[in-house]
Amino acid sequence: MSTKITIASVGRWRDCPERRLFDDYARRLAWPVVLREVEVKKSLPDAARMTREGDLLRQAVDGCDVCVALDERGKALTSRDIAKQFESWQMNGQGAVGFLIGGADGLDDVTRNAADARWSLGAMTWPHMLVRVLLAEQIYRASSILAGHPYHRG
Repeated sequence: MSTKITIASVGRWRDCPERRLFDDYARRLAWPVVLREVEVKKSLPDAARMTREGDLLRQAVDGCDVCVALDERGKALTSRDIAKQFESWQMNGQGAVGFLIGGADGLDDVTRNAADARWSLGAMTWPHMLVRVLLAEQIYRASSILAGHPYHRG
């Protein structure tokens, strides 16, 4: 079974090095990747903005078999753990995987709790545009591990 990836993220790309890196990893993947960007007016109060961002993010991955929220309080996984998770999803017929990337203030509680899993990229805070790149690289690495490709050694 082929995995279909949807990455829902707050904010819009501009012409920047991060976008080129993301596109490079997405092109390498045998699995299709769709990036869905959402934006909310910054004039809203923080709580209302985060709630609206969460609503839009959840809508963007509606129909996915599995939803993963990227959150600093989530579980830190190794690259091999991520590959095993993708393999498990594939074996269980869960081929459509959605990832949620919040904005500058992260994800609201409703969105975080609605996810099937919460992953952390570590204790550090990363710019959300760079999180897209880190996630795309880890998905590519997971697919490489599963394919026995030498991209991942160790």
